[in-house]
Amino acid sequence: MGTVTGTDVDRTNEVGFVEFMREAEPRLRRAFIAAYGVDRGREAVAEALAYAWENWDRLQSVQNRAGYLYRVGQSRTRRFRTRPLFDRPDQSDYQFEPTLAQSLADLSERQRLAVVLVHGYGWTMREVSELTGIKVTTVQSHLERGLRKLRAVLEVTSHG
Repeated sequence: MGTVTGTDVDRTNEVGFVEFMREAEPRLRRAFIAAYGVDRGREAVAEALAYAWENWDRLQSVQNRAGYLYRVGQSRTRRFRTRPLFDRPDQSDYQFEPTLAQSLADLSERQRLAVVLVHGYGWTMREVSELTGIKVTTVQSHLERGLRKLRAVLEVTSHG
């Protein structure tokens, strides 16, 4: 049996980090962009991933790493508080309701996050809860309120 060297430990840590990032990065990206829009969302992802790389040894003991990094991204981009900007297509043949982007932007951050992740990406309320650290019942409340506001603004009378 050989001895474990510092290089072996470094390689194991790097492999663990890469595996974690393959799973967590898309989820973090979707959540941040849903909450903050494209520009701030990308900035928050970059901040969270940079923190993860710099502190990977410490993050080994964190049970919900993605949730922890979500809060890191939130706090590190807080200084850029602005309304989210969603890209709008330049075409007149919309594949979606043309006022949807602005209607989503007008929701509260948590309402927008719940609506986009649950109905846009098919996440469960539990998955949103685990990532954001918000109780499932609170996610459900934000989802219901956000959908109610969207239906009112978009004049949707049924949802089946």
